[in-house]
Amino acid sequence: MGRLIYSAIASLDGYLDDPAGDSAWSAPDDEALAHITEGERPLSTYLYGRRMYETMRIWQTWPDEDTGSPLDLEWARMWRAAEKIVYSRTLTDATSPATRIEREFDPAVVRRLVEESPTDMSIGGAVLAGQALAAGIIDELRWYSYPVAVGGGNPWLPRDVRLDLELIETRGFASGVVFSRYRVASTRNRRE
Repeated sequence: MGRLIYSAIASLDGYLDDPAGDSAWSAPDDEALAHITEGERPLSTYLYGRRMYETMRIWQTWPDEDTGSPLDLEWARMWRAAEKIVYSRTLTDATSPATRIEREFDPAVVRRLVEESPTDMSIGGAVLAGQALAAGIIDELRWYSYPVAVGGGNPWLPRDVRLDLELIETRGFASGVVFSRYRVASTRNRRE
């Protein structure tokens, strides 16, 4: 039985990008990318919202042997090999192999998919992950907190969900990035 893991690179004040939509500050250095790659290596499937998929699909064509570091190439090979399920009402075609489009996010279907998986699965994109958190189907959070406060933007966690978390790992990097890994102990939608 697999687990559903939500990983995010976010500012110290909890945003994936700044109010103008810029997230250039969040590009991982080699130390952080090596850690991210090691954590993602056992995952078999990525669940994405449309915007996260559009951001991540650069890995389908970049890097190549001439333009990428060994770390970039390793990450790209892993991403290309993984199954990708994209939840979107607007995309008509997948533009990468091993990718399928789903029109509706159904937490019960996703939970069953995770439970039947022999490996852990990843969910990415704040909106999609927020829906999964509200439904109580995410098992673990992985947060790479960057040493920058951007004052607003796209929050990595939903505002209307209470999460009780158990800290299970932390690690600091020379760049000032801090990795925190949490087990989700319980979830409650504040609107209930």
